[in-house]
Amino acid sequence: MKINIYYGGRGLIDDPTIYVMSKLTSVLEEIRVQVTRYNLYEEKNAIAMLPKTLKEADGIILATTVEWMGIGGLMQQFLDSCWLYADKEKVGKLYMLPVVMASTYGERDAELTLTKAWELLGGISCNGLSAYVEDHVEFETNMDYAKIIEKKAEDFYRFINQKTKMLPTSNTAITQTVLRSNAIDLTPQESEQLSMYVSDDTYVKKQKEDIEELTQLFKEMLDSGEGESGQEFIKNLKDNFHPLEDFVASYSINLSDVKKTLVVEINNKRLKCYYGDKPDADVIAKTTHSVMNRLVLGRVTFQGAFMSGELTAKGNFKTLRSFDQVFQFNVL
Repeated sequence: MKINIYYGGRGLIDDPTIYVMSKLTSVLEEIRVQVTRYNLYEEKNAIAMLPKTLKEADGIILATTVEWMGIGGLMQQFLDSCWLYADKEKVGKLYMLPVVMASTYGERDAELTLTKAWELLGGISCNGLSAYVEDHVEFETNMDYAKIIEKKAEDFYRFINQKTKMLPTSNTAITQTVLRSNAIDLTPQESEQLSMYVSDDTYVKKQKEDIEELTQLFKEMLDSGEGESGQEFIKNLKDNFHPLEDFVASYSINLSDVKKTLVVEINNKRLKCYYGDKPDADVIAKTTHSVMNRLVLGRVTFQGAFMSGELTAKGNFKTLRSFDQVFQFNVL
């Protein structure tokens, strides 16, 4: 069995949450549970990638400290990343134990927040540990408190080991109806890849610089009269067209910086490309002239541009992914 702990506090030496986590870890490891702890304050630049660590876990502990109000920004950021990038099917099988220690008012509210958040993600929550700690030394030396924490660790182990069922909650119904995402559905692998792009500040910064440089370059080219024949990109698409059997699709690609829309219609082996409007296209995309130029030169794929945020799209995601199969550009 494997249990992950995600700690949202600041790591201060007098934080009672650290003591509780250590106590829970000690008991769980005695009963041969593999425990891995992630300190969110050490993972600030990679929180978007942490949801992938849920994949191998049987249960998790969300531990945080209330210093003035609420669960804290780092824990909120982690939960946001779970909503955006986690494998929801895996989350639906994960048991979660909330742990909240407070040096001020609000430990029960924070525990409830963690419980509600995890249930809205589709996971299974257990009765947690919460306490107001005025003196951390007194709290950590109290044997009665230690027994309560040890008992909670044992109960959590049994809860997971026996795969205890829970009665249905209204949070589940809310997730299935009101909170359904309108975004394009991504596979767990695609979500994980997107989270890697999001967390890589260097990559994002470099992409922005490249886009700005290329945008300026092509603006100058357009101003000088290049690419005004009305056939720009169309020849590239036709020359690199590789039809798929029984594949029918349409793409509307808006080049926002030059205010033109390239329409691509595919019907088996027939290809039609033109500049115009097609509001009912299967995939409606928006990008820039420079990104489209890189695409037809084979320097970026349609899906790669989408995953990096250089291209936005809505519609049939399976059709979106098929673009790179139908058009195979050679790197120039």
